[in-house]
Amino acid sequence: MEMNYRGLLQRRSLILATGVTMLYLAAGCHKKAAPPPPPPPTPPSAPAPTATISASPNVVNAGGSVVLAWRTTDATDVSIDGIGAVPTAGTRTVNPSESTNYHLVAKGEGGTADATARVTVNAAPQPTSNLSETDVTDALFHQNVKDIFYDYDSYDIRSDAQSTISQDANFLNQHPGLKVVIGGYCDERGSTEYNLALGENRANAAKQALASAGVSPDRLRTVSYGKEKQFCTEHDENCWQLNRRAQFSLDK
Repeated sequence: MEMNYRGLLQRRSLILATGVTMLYLAAGCHKKAAPPPPPPPTPPSAPAPTATISASPNVVNAGGSVVLAWRTTDATDVSIDGIGAVPTAGTRTVNPSESTNYHLVAKGEGGTADATARVTVNAAPQPTSNLSETDVTDALFHQNVKDIFYDYDSYDIRSDAQSTISQDANFLNQHPGLKVVIGGYCDERGSTEYNLALGENRANAAKQALASAGVSPDRLRTVSYGKEKQFCTEHDENCWQLNRRAQFSLDK
């Protein structure tokens, strides 16, 4: 009888211990439950397009040619008013008959961008002197169309050359039948190849300056002489300055 009572107590103790263990395990499992998965990442938005357009020159006489240059990024559909659909980047030669705004629109997944280049078209200049084009001699030409000069190793138009360019352009616009050759010159320093490239840049800079002042680019031809033709042969700065020039001559 005593053994049965002890056995009953042992079994109850075992059942109680088992129950406590299961509760503990259940509580432990509940505390270690995995957190819910994070939400999926938001997909990145498409970048917004960018667009630029330029016109060179931006001032021409009627009938003159203009080069449009444009570049876009992140665009799939690009168009220019008056021209139509164009590549995402490129150039186009146009001959506007009147002043025009070239408006570019670039569309992409990220939105729309636009840019505008303004071209001013001047009426063809009329001669204001009694001289015909055939009456303009080399001497008369050089009296009215002066050369411009450059700093060392530079082809930037200097501030003191701006008034010269204006006077040159005024005479050329009075005689629209004249054509001009622009020679780019350098001083004696540096290699022949380097100075030929520098002379070309100087001639092109002078051409652009005249075109911006209203002279049709079709009337202007450039050539580089580098350091091969020197106006002065002394080896000092005063002489070198004379050799760093763009010279304007009648293109016969």
